[in-house]
Amino acid sequence: MNLPPFARRLQRRLSRLATTAGAALTALVALTASPALGQTPGATPAAAAAAAAAAAAAAAASAAASPTQGSSAAAPIRIALVEGLSGPFGNAGEAVYRNLLWAVERVNARGGVRLPGGARRLELLRLDSKGTPEEALAVMRVALDRDVAFIAQGNSSAIATAILEALNRHNEREPQRRAIFLNYSAVDPSLTNERCSPWHFRFDAHSDMRLAALMQVLREDRTVRRVYLIGQDYSFGRQVLARGRELITTLRPDVEIVGDELHPLGRVKDFLPYASKIKASGADAVLTGNWGNDLTLLVKAARDVGLNARFYTFYGNALGVPAAIGDAGIGRVLAVAEWHPNLGGPASDALVRGFRQRFTDPRDDYLHTRMQAMVEMLAEAIERAGSTEAAAVGRALSGARYDGQALGGLNAGTMRAADHQFQQGLVVTQMDRQGAPGVAFDVEGSGFGFRTVRRFTAAQVEQPHRCVMAPG
Repeated sequence: MNLPPFARRLQRRLSRLATTAGAALTALVALTASPALGQTPGATPAAAAAAAAAAAAAAAASAAASPTQGSSAAAPIRIALVEGLSGPFGNAGEAVYRNLLWAVERVNARGGVRLPGGARRLELLRLDSKGTPEEALAVMRVALDRDVAFIAQGNSSAIATAILEALNRHNEREPQRRAIFLNYSAVDPSLTNERCSPWHFRFDAHSDMRLAALMQVLREDRTVRRVYLIGQDYSFGRQVLARGRELITTLRPDVEIVGDELHPLGRVKDFLPYASKIKASGADAVLTGNWGNDLTLLVKAARDVGLNARFYTFYGNALGVPAAIGDAGIGRVLAVAEWHPNLGGPASDALVRGFRQRFTDPRDDYLHTRMQAMVEMLAEAIERAGSTEAAAVGRALSGARYDGQALGGLNAGTMRAADHQFQQGLVVTQMDRQGAPGVAFDVEGSGFGFRTVRRFTAAQVEQPHRCVMAPG
């Protein structure tokens, strides 16, 4: 049926209101089940529920009111964390929340973000995606309808892709309410290559950068003769195994790849069959990009079957992995990151102690400097732009150099303008017992920590890009 223009506009408006109401309800349920917006863990359930109800009501009301971004000089600058705070990877989402909360608190403790109309505080909003693209898009709509200009996500490249595509459409459709995507962990290279966007900024080293460092260490490990590749069956996991195979074949043609296997993401509860296959293959090394419980359960199964192999991992240094594998992981579990607690030096040690004073439960011990740097760079970009408008902040972020001053010189790097991939150094670490040389700090109260094996400069892990950046 061909409707007149006014009827089509009304139809679109009604559809959007229905979508927003559903998303607001989703956010209400998610926020009631977890600490409220900007609230520290441990608040009463009644207070959390009240704050969640207020947030959901504000989301629904904003669809009708649509106030201008930053209309109040005293209003906080809001960052919406769209992350899986429940479900199989809920522990990883909560770990991210603590990092970003601490980063926001540190900026606010210095007086907030300086703008022409006066300093403004940062505020972190919690929106539970439950680890699915559909929920992520629903709760992101809540944030956008509240005129939040900064969306943060990272756990799952598949969800990151969905967010980026939706945000690109939103920004084109509603240029007066554009937003920026701050990516702290989704490391599929395509996000800054074929899918690059002027609205997306990645602060983590993508998987090819991480593999460049990790495979240089494997190249020099002459004890490795047979490697088993295993990963999660989605874009990131497939990319790690494909690129890992290429690098092993190039750097160590003498090494035999004895297995190449993908498993369902977040759905395997018993990895004993996988660990048994790896052991039967005779592998003396395992390469995996697994993260969260998929890695913890894999290494636990490896211990249970008595697998005597080294694990070359992206994320084997946290979220229960050291405790799960115990003594069997000493000298055998390697990880790669932008920083680690035993990097050494007064600034690094002070950062570790500061985080542990803020979050005293050993189970909450998960600190990453890239997440701190992301919030610091955002605050600096807003100040340079003199505005919270997304396009202005994006221009200030693109090509920005971060000196790491707020972190004592840690995590310095550059947001490469060509593809919005942050260029930073990396470090490969190896598990050992706390108290061993180079292991002053343990992980999550496990009694095990990681020592530095090799450090890489940003230039050593920098990768070419295929981005053709659209105009912002």
